[in-house]
Amino acid sequence: MILTACHDRVMKTSHALTHTRIWLILFSTALIASGLTAIFAREGLRLLSPLFSQGSVFDALWPSMSEWLLLVFRAIEETYDKYPFLAYGYDWLAFGHFIISIPFLMAIRDPIRHSWVITYGISACLAVLPFAVVFGAIREIPLFWRGVDTLFGIGGLIVLLILRGQLKALESSQVR
Repeated sequence: MILTACHDRVMKTSHALTHTRIWLILFSTALIASGLTAIFAREGLRLLSPLFSQGSVFDALWPSMSEWLLLVFRAIEETYDKYPFLAYGYDWLAFGHFIISIPFLMAIRDPIRHSWVITYGISACLAVLPFAVVFGAIREIPLFWRGVDTLFGIGGLIVLLILRGQLKALESSQVR
């Protein structure tokens, strides 16, 4: 009976650790993918432009978003053509995403020992909200797009709060 209870606790802990590691991998992957979109902003918008161009279904459903995406696409095209060195800023944005993902990748090995990463991530996600709102307004980014930007912080925050709860449960089960 005691052996079965220990076995069950070990299995629950093992499952929770696996679950935590999977979410850390997904979170890191999302950061890296987001960074890659910065490097390939021009190519990505060029590839997606038929979806939001004038006369597209998306344009009919949400014309203001379609107009915004077309404006961004034109601005990137013109900037890259006239001043290609400005794309270097996008490269550094990508680099920042890659560097931010490193602690999450390192935490995969021992999520309990590196639980500080979750607090770090929660702080970063919370910082996205005022950053997007304030600097979005200063840079004249449409309100709906600032809302899109804040969704990255909110989505990450939800995932990380769940992981924090899971790690706290794992820590308390190890104390017993």
